[in-house]
Amino acid sequence: MAYIQRLFAVDRRVLVLALARAADSLGNSFLIVVLPLYIADVIGGGGSGITVGLGGVDVTLAQSLAVGIVLSMFGFLNSFGQPFTGRWSDRVGKRRVFVLFGLGVLAVTNVAYAFAGNYVSLFVIRAIQGFGVAFTVPATIALVNELATDATRGNNMGVFNTFRLLGFGLGPVVAGGLVHGGPYALGPISLSGYNAAFAIAAGGALVSIALVALLVSDPERVEADASDELSIAVLDHEREGKLLDPVFTLGLASLFMAIGIALLSAIEADVNARLDQTAFLFGIEFAAFVLAQVLLQAPIGSASDSYGRKPFIFYGLLLLAPATAVQGFVTEPWMMVLARFIQGVAGAAVFAPALALAGDYARAGQSGTQLSVLTMAFGLGVAIGPLASGALATISYATPFVLGGLLALLGAALVYTQVSDTVKPDETETASATASD
Repeated sequence: MAYIQRLFAVDRRVLVLALARAADSLGNSFLIVVLPLYIADVIGGGGSGITVGLGGVDVTLAQSLAVGIVLSMFGFLNSFGQPFTGRWSDRVGKRRVFVLFGLGVLAVTNVAYAFAGNYVSLFVIRAIQGFGVAFTVPATIALVNELATDATRGNNMGVFNTFRLLGFGLGPVVAGGLVHGGPYALGPISLSGYNAAFAIAAGGALVSIALVALLVSDPERVEADASDELSIAVLDHEREGKLLDPVFTLGLASLFMAIGIALLSAIEADVNARLDQTAFLFGIEFAAFVLAQVLLQAPIGSASDSYGRKPFIFYGLLLLAPATAVQGFVTEPWMMVLARFIQGVAGAAVFAPALALAGDYARAGQSGTQLSVLTMAFGLGVAIGPLASGALATISYATPFVLGGLLALLGAALVYTQVSDTVKPDETETASATASD
């Protein structure tokens, strides 16, 4: 009982942010399963390729590549925007308004999908959505960081990610069935399965807006200990024997992890054909990863407060390598479910401890900038993963997964050699000590 109390002994605003992200993620995760199907069935008309008009010239893209481009555009704009929005929120000392603005853009664009008549319009909507989320992610993580202390940061990150991933994991389980179960009659209104999914995604964003607007406030203002220029350290000029900055190294590890996690999404059709399964089973496989994260994020985050961050990150990346590579060779749906679950265990060991360790290094008022390195890297990996798998799957089915496994091993080597698990007291001054209720 004492352990459970400690596990959830977090600031009220962290719990509200976690619930808000759960509601938003529940709807948004529908798109991971729905958009590939929507592109294939509606935009592509059920054909094997997608025709795109560019300057009067029609270009036909392979379906897997077309899906990968759309999914990746969200991640690219989301990722590259985060250092700037994170820095902006540091300079003005406000987080809540950034969160609300991003959620508003997300709600509007989720509705807009229902009116996308061609591939180009779908591409533009996804791009705008990525731009909006770039405001939400670093501000939210910075809030969670600033509402924690050094002794509770891993716990806070773990609890927040548990609820966020709970919502994210439930979406794919029901998305495939929702799409194929349409149309749905709502009085005089008839919604296709796709439009019902888009409506639920928008509703999740609206619930998040209401929770944040009513129950979340910014912590006390702390002046940023930095210049007005955006600066992300790459090389380490202070620690003897270390080449890379530790936060940048954690960002690289997060990038490699996210690429491996996201490889599956763009080749849904190939996976379903190879394993002779339905979209519902694909949703189960996708959710298996998230289930492991939901079960283990909070306990691992809490344990990293007591036993250190680096061991969890390093061994998590080592486990991630075979769990990713084997997905290119499984032949049955249950094997893919098991591989994805183990991949989720590995991801849970990396994600919360890495965010907490980056938070340990962040100086007062710099949470948005420092933590945006990891959130940007993760978003970039989510963008690169589908694009890479869509392209590499044309070589062989297993190629993208083998690459993902090798990247995980590289991440483990970088963490082992370049990251220290302790932060000297004079290297960090977090704002969290005075920010709790």
